[in-house]
Amino acid sequence: MSALVVVVPAVLTVLASLTEWDGVSEPYWVGLENFEDLLGDTLFWQTVFNNLRWMAIFLTIPMALALIAASILLNRKKSSAIYQIILLIPFVLSPVANTGIWMNMVLDVNSGVLGFVNRNWFPTSYPLGNVDSALYTVAAVNIWSFWGYLAVIFAAAMRQTPEEQLEAAYLEGANGWQIFVNVTFPHILPTFALMFVIVTIYSFLNFDFVYLMTGGGPANSTEMLSTLAYSFAFRTFEVGKAAAVAIAMSVFGLIASFVYVWLSRESLK
Repeated sequence: MSALVVVVPAVLTVLASLTEWDGVSEPYWVGLENFEDLLGDTLFWQTVFNNLRWMAIFLTIPMALALIAASILLNRKKSSAIYQIILLIPFVLSPVANTGIWMNMVLDVNSGVLGFVNRNWFPTSYPLGNVDSALYTVAAVNIWSFWGYLAVIFAAAMRQTPEEQLEAAYLEGANGWQIFVNVTFPHILPTFALMFVIVTIYSFLNFDFVYLMTGGGPANSTEMLSTLAYSFAFRTFEVGKAAAVAIAMSVFGLIASFVYVWLSRESLK
């Protein structure tokens, strides 16, 4: 039964991508025409590039912040649980709450921190209205809500490092960085690889923060594959093209999954 929940929608999506359909009338079979249209659409390739930039951001900044925070948490034996709860608060808040906090309390040009800076120090442009900064601003808000979750995951994995290996490294005179690189990180590598793949897949599925903060604008500078699929399905009523975009998103996720499986098998050899 659980397989049907996954297989049936997947098959229907593939079939829909091969049709011209507005979601109401009878679908019209067009074969691979939707995919051909996407490959020749500059907007589609811009969204792919935006997703790749998003992926590059999330595979570096939140992962690095999480590793640093997890390493610090290991030295906070008594207060570690409290710090982990604090780190998880932005993650458990809904995207609506997170974006509301940032857009009203930080980015608002009248009542937010940005408005205060404009009035008292120097004028700054609205970051969500600038094609050069909009994507990075949305990513920053999303990182704020997400990196604490990674930190807690990495901290749990680091606690599994054998104490005798850490003590031996200390006795050999290794510093903190050397211990992390040569002792701690090799033990959390499977967890790190799994999070790496999850973040990669998430990068091609992200929708909520982009849609809530910019809707894909300005000038499509934050348009993602997910928001493009939404636009095709519910704005222009091109369900076939929306399904084709969804399949493209799935392909990127499958590639990341295959890479993870390959790395897992290589690590067992």
